[in-house]
Amino acid sequence: MSKHILMVMTSHELLGDTGKKTGMWLEEFASPYYAFKDEGYTITLASPMGGQVPIDPNSLADDAMTDDAIRYTKDEVARSAMSSTIVLEDVRADEFDAVFYPGGHGPLWDLSDNTHSTMLIEDMIKAQKPVGAVCHAPIVLKEVKRADGEFFINGKTVTGFSNSEEEAMKLTEVVPYLVEDALISKGGKYESTEDFGVKVCVDGLLVTGQNPASSGPAAEALIKVLS
Repeated sequence: MSKHILMVMTSHELLGDTGKKTGMWLEEFASPYYAFKDEGYTITLASPMGGQVPIDPNSLADDAMTDDAIRYTKDEVARSAMSSTIVLEDVRADEFDAVFYPGGHGPLWDLSDNTHSTMLIEDMIKAQKPVGAVCHAPIVLKEVKRADGEFFINGKTVTGFSNSEEEAMKLTEVVPYLVEDALISKGGKYESTEDFGVKVCVDGLLVTGQNPASSGPAAEALIKVLS
């Protein structure tokens, strides 16, 4: 029986006070999306505001366009779905088998403290359903709590965009949160590899990936957890 995957993305497109655009990093959507699609899964896309998800223009540069990202640009069905995401508030955990959050810098602003996202993840975990997040998106775990009131990631092995990677992007002073610091502050056992290398952590129902290159492997890990 086909699995039904929810992918939750940002609606935020402004990079702090820089005057530059941000949003979702295309590879971090495209690689997992096609991993799920090619597995035969049904995929639903959601975002805090619904409608069009902003795509970080830097992720459309030639050196960022992976095979899956190129596949997306030629896929009218996927592009149409990206332009008409459902409103996150209307999503219910019982309709899905797993949830996956692609990154980009956008989630640092509109998914880091989003009560609808936090409740969704808590409901997924209570129902023993996997949760995946990659790059900056593990920030969505920041306020998630277990039934006993303890932070969900306390004692869990996690990864996400590292402080050194953010420093390499020269955005340490721009972003509202550093993912590595935020995860550690909630008790997460943070792990990372070299900057922009592949790193995936699986701890029970939780799957996290460090950066864009880790998005496809993180999706494959989520598929294994589901199977």
